[in-house]
Formats: sequence, C-alpha cells, structure tokens
Amino acid sequence: MNARTHRTVLAAVLLLGIAAGPVPPALAATASPVAAGPAAQRSPAQETPDTGAPDAAALRAAIGGLPKDDATAALVRVSGTAGGWRGSAGVHDLVSGRPADPDGRFRAGSVTKVFTAAVVLQLAGEGRISLDRPARHYLPDLIPAAYGRVTVRQLLNHTSGLPSVGPAGTDTPEGAYAHRFDLIDPADVVREATAHRPDFAPGTQQHYANIGYTVAGLLIERVTGDTYASQVSRRVLEPLRLRDTGFPGTDPTIRGPHNHGYQLFGTAGELRDVTVWGASDAWAAGDLISTTADLEHFTRALFGGRVVRGPLLEEMFTLPDASVREYGTGAPAAYSAGLSVMTLGGREVWGKTGGRWGYNTAVAATRDLSRTLVYNVNATDAKGKDMNPTAMGIVVAAFGAPSAG
Repeated sequence: MNARTHRTVLAAVLLLGIAAGPVPPALAATASPVAAGPAAQRSPAQETPDTGAPDAAALRAAIGGLPKDDATAALVRVSGTAGGWRGSAGVHDLVSGRPADPDGRFRAGSVTKVFTAAVVLQLAGEGRISLDRPARHYLPDLIPAAYGRVTVRQLLNHTSGLPSVGPAGTDTPEGAYAHRFDLIDPADVVREATAHRPDFAPGTQQHYANIGYTVAGLLIERVTGDTYASQVSRRVLEPLRLRDTGFPGTDPTIRGPHNHGYQLFGTAGELRDVTVWGASDAWAAGDLISTTADLEHFTRALFGGRVVRGPLLEEMFTLPDASVREYGTGAPAAYSAGLSVMTLGGREVWGKTGGRWGYNTAVAATRDLSRTLVYNVNATDAKGKDMNPTAMGIVVAAFGAPSAG
C-alpha cells in the first residue's frame, strides 16, 4: 500500500475488491450511547471544531448487514466532547454464527508503531536516545556504514531510505499462509534489508514500511537492556491500565475473548479462518493485540500528553520538511513519528491504521480530542491494496469524507 492510498483513506487501512463465497445471514448491528469524556485543552492545530454528536444513524448503517463479502464483524467506538457511540455487528465466527463480542481482542497490526514511537520518544526525553543521532551509534554491529547517516528520527517518520524486504515466498495470501508459523528474528530482518542498496538518501523522501520500526524496537532493547515488549508494557500499558493489550511473542493464538478473522483465497473465493497466525514477522512494527476500549483510552492519553510529555509529543504531530515527497509517486509526505494525517470532513485528523490477516484496525482523532475513532473490522482481505469498504464507511460516518489532494 502506498502513502497516497493512506492519505486518502486515513493512513493505512486495507481494502478488498473481490467476491466472497457464501456467508451466514447478516446480523443487525447493536449500539449504545455513551457519555462524553472530559474536554481536552484545544491545540493550536488548524481544524474545524466539532460541535455535533456522532451521527449514530450513519455509524449503524456503516456496520449494518454484517457478515457480508468484505467483512464478518466490526467493533466501533467513537468519543469526543459532544458525546460518544459504541457499536458492534457481525459474528464471532462463521461456524456458530453467534454475535460478535464487542469487547473482543484483535490483532492491531501497524497501530503497534504508535506504541513503539512513544517509547522511543520517552527515551529521548530521558536523554538516553537522541533523535538526531545516527541509529548506527546505538547499533554499530547491526547497521552497516552504508546506512551510517540514518538518524533515529528518520526511522520513526519513514524517511530513512532503508529498503523493505519481506520473507521469501510470502507475497501472496497462499504463500503467507504456508509460512504463518515461521519465527522471524528481527535482527535478521535488518541484516537482510541493509544488505541491499538504500531506496534513497536519508531524509530526502518518505517510504512507509515496517523496517524502520523493526530497527527502532532493537534500539529500544539495546538502550534499555530489556525486551521491547517489557519496555512498552512498563512504560505504557501498565501506567494506563491497558489490561487487554499485550504482545503475543511466539504464540500464534489470540489469548482471551476474540472474534475470528477470515481471508479469501484463490479465484474461487475460499473463505479460510486465519485467526491463528504468528506475528513475529511484524514485531515492533505490528504485533500488538488489543481492544477498542484500550486503544480509545490510549489515544486519549497520548493526544492529551500523558504518554509522551512536553515538546517531544510534537514529533508525533510534525511532518517532514515540505520538500520531502513520497517515494515513487512524488505525493506530499503524510507520516510523522508514529502517526499520519489527513483532512476528513474539514478537520485535520491524526491517526494510524493496521492490517493483519483477518483484522483491520484504526485509531484516529482530532488534535483537540473533540472527536476520536477506534475500530476493528474483521476484513476478508485485510492485507489487500485498497481500503475495506466497511472500514471506509465507518471513517466517513465518524468524521466525514476525505478531502481531495
């Protein structure tokens, strides 16, 4: 997926454009109003204030009729100064057909990057990492001299020029499925990537990929002498009491209550259960498991300055210099440290999306927290090239249509 697609549909949610096989009859969406959270101090960001409550009818319509071709379930939480909305639709699994669990856990994919970036910025605030120092300074045995100019900041905002190299034979759903239990060493991923020529000189272009965050996870471990998962838990999950959020490690299952994920395979549209799937290939770039409630709480805490404090929080709301363009297309850069930005319904919205097999997830909010959105959609082509229609409907219902540009 390229950054132009991300920018026009909220940073990285993935689409489906193929027909599915038969699925059980659709279940009605269930929703309940919730009270508005505490008002946050308005930031100086350029945006149109949100003065209305969430459009409950539009949100119900966005997730109505599930399961269907593009998705089997959806969980949605909208909050803000004018009120909130929660809804779920679809099924827990296609065998039993029972309703989706609104509190179910799921694979959050690249939303993990927001947590990784937050920990790196915390370490920068403690003086243990300098964002302007080359990553090679911290990982001299892993980052070769050819990449000696790549800074920590460039890892986080995807301007490093490090090439993205995936495991062999995993560029199709069938190939990925055959390797779903492979255990991937993140250091080996970095060695493989840096054995190739850079995509571009560091800091000159932007190319969204996992590789920078794989290096960032290893940097966290080197600086702290602790595991990446332990540092995120101690610094973010435990202080915020995100009890349903964690890392699977080498376990390919989702522990605790969860809805099943499915993927379409082949031209005949075979719908296969892909819930059990290892995530070591993504690691610090995409292995998080969470819930909509935890991610909503995290988003509000992050934007409110309770995770990354002081000036370093601005790194998450600052794009590269305007001269930096998207690699391969020349489109404007859209990614900051951990987040991306677009205009929806006349408002500047910051957030992050993620796709793992069977699961599409997003967190998004206006800078002043007047409107936030978290969703998980059990998309039947969650790693596809374009945006899932159900996910797109949720985004438009929550914020309004994307602006052109």
